[in-house]
Amino acid sequence: MSDHDAQLLRALHDEHAEALYAHSLRLVNGDRQRAEDLVQETLLRAWRHPESLDPERGSVRAWLFTTARNLAIDAWRRRSTRVGEVFTDELPEPPEVVDEAERAVEAWTVAEALNRLSPTHREVLVECFYQGRSVAEAASRLGVPPGTVKSRTHYALRSLRLVLSEMGVTG
Repeated sequence: MSDHDAQLLRALHDEHAEALYAHSLRLVNGDRQRAEDLVQETLLRAWRHPESLDPERGSVRAWLFTTARNLAIDAWRRRSTRVGEVFTDELPEPPEVVDEAERAVEAWTVAEALNRLSPTHREVLVECFYQGRSVAEAASRLGVPPGTVKSRTHYALRSLRLVLSEMGVTG
């Protein structure tokens, strides 16, 4: 980081950080950690795109507030699209002791159910759940738009539930 960049970042922080933090705090319903993360990411974006801060393009504070809002919306969307994610402040129960034979049967059952799915449904589930790839990464690997990965995942999970039900798997 050059001295000029550091000065720009310091000036942005000194002039706008307090108001940006208050704005971010409202965006994340009072979650201080997430608000701090929003401020940090917003200032980082400003540093990466100094052309956006040109006063001729509009108010710097308005750009910062809009960027923070967009980042908050993006974070909310990412959290809300995660299948089966549960947010809690409580520690989880200790895991039950699992019988290895039962685990092997479950793995075989899921593999059999996956084999009964269409190739497009199977590949999207493998990419997102077994390979742990994000929607964007899966879309890139599969050569389809991210929206297609999302819709295929939705329909693939519905199909998987149906197949498992047909196989007699409940719960």
